[in-house]
Amino acid sequence: IKTYTHMDRGSARESINIHEGIKSTLIMLKHKLRQKNIEVVKDIQLDLPPLKAHPGELNQVWTNLIDNAIDAMDKDGTLTIKTYQERQYLCVEIIDSGAGIPEEEQTVIFEPFFTTKPMGKGTGMGLEIVKRIVDRHHGTIRLESRPGRTCFKLCFPLN
Repeated sequence: IKTYTHMDRGSARESINIHEGIKSTLIMLKHKLRQKNIEVVKDIQLDLPPLKAHPGELNQVWTNLIDNAIDAMDKDGTLTIKTYQERQYLCVEIIDSGAGIPEEEQTVIFEPFFTTKPMGKGTGMGLEIVKRIVDRHHGTIRLESRPGRTCFKLCFPLN
């Protein structure tokens, strides 16, 4: 838990291995993954350069996106996590095999209090927090969604 939360660290950006936070997040959400028998596929590039970031904040990003992906899938779904370098950016894709996000909702999912979850299940703040943290790290986030495949692609500058 200490590794996941980074509560013992200062507030300055650190050079981090992006995979450590993703791994910690998957460990924290393992019970939910197991409950739905979700297969986790990792397509990761191990030799990525370190990213200058706030590790605890990025763990909030991974947690919100992976938790939403789990909620979007029925039993026996597939969660794919892909990491790679694209020019001067470090990119992470979180892909689920869920029902998809309707096109009319895709433009508002990052707005505060917007949720597709039933009353009492979500606050509508998760994706707004994700967007804020990605912006704070000067990154970008893109969404591609259709039934059976939703992909959040995040890219962070390496410089």
